[in-house]
This record gives sequence, structure tokens and C-alpha cells, in this order.
Amino acid sequence: MSFEIVNPASLGAPRGFNHGILAAPGGRLLFIAGQVGIDTSGEARGFVDQFACALDRVIAVIREAGGEPRDIARLTLYVTDLASYRGSLGSLGDVWRARMGNHYPAMALVEVKGLVDRGAEIEIEGTAVIGGKS
Repeated sequence: MSFEIVNPASLGAPRGFNHGILAAPGGRLLFIAGQVGIDTSGEARGFVDQFACALDRVIAVIREAGGEPRDIARLTLYVTDLASYRGSLGSLGDVWRARMGNHYPAMALVEVKGLVDRGAEIEIEGTAVIGGKS
């Protein structure tokens, strides 16, 4: 089985091999590599801004593959401080609805000791189904 690498130029070079992999025809699954909330300049921001940036990066990968935010089937959020996440729920909800509307994929939240990118407080990875049947 062959895969199509999805590396949007707007995201810069991936930290690993790619930002996403799109499955061959017959299984239009897009596996989205972890996207951190630090922009390409490396600037660290507050938790809510990092969430917005990470989600925007996930959406950029999906759009590069020909999909839309509603095509997200699964997201995993890795956070370094669960208290920051919980304390920001209202603002995080505003960010979510501005980008995703009322679409809520299967999600998991995992608190981790740290992330590879210095200053990163959140990383989001996911799976999208591009062109799937409703």
C-alpha cells in the first residue's frame, strides 16, 4: 500500500518525516502528526493561543489533503498542565467553535510530563476521513 505525504508549505519543514499521511484510494484516511501550538518562528505563547495555533495546524494539514475540519474523525490532545487546560475551558471552547462549529470528533486528553518542542504546552494529533460517506 502506498501513502501520500501531506506537508503544507505554510507549516515549514516537519520536525519528523511528515505532517500527515493520506492512505491510498479506497481508504482515504489522513493520519495527522502531532502539531504543537508554537508557530514556525518558535515563539511560545499562552495556553489558549497555543491551542488555537495547534488546531489551526491540524486544519492546515487536512485542507492540504483536500478535506475540511468536519472530516476530523479523531483527535488526541497532549497537555503539559491539566490545570491550565481546565482553567481555560471557556476560552478553549470559543477557539474550538470558531474553527470547528459544532463538530466534535472522538477525542482524548492526555497529560504528559513534557513535549519535545521547548515551550510547547499542547500538542494535537488526529485522524481524518477525507471523502468519506456520511
